[in-house]
Amino acid sequence: MCLAIPGQVISINQSASPITAKVNFSGIIREVVVEWIDQVAVNDYVIVHAGFAISKLDQQAALETLQLFEQFEQQQE
Repeated sequence: MCLAIPGQVISINQSASPITAKVNFSGIIREVVVEWIDQVAVNDYVIVHAGFAISKLDQQAALETLQLFEQFEQQQE
């Protein structure tokens, strides 16, 4: 089973090869390859798996997904 996590793009490094972005995952910032996502921009939400953005996600869907992750985490405590 694969798990892809939504995160918000906070900066893009166009000079990197492949193109990367810093992505915020609920306060955790990671560098992610975004080379293969069309027209990714700062503040976009992307779905990330294994360090690669695999698609863009609209803000409402991203926030709903993050809320579900948070609810699951609280139930595990």
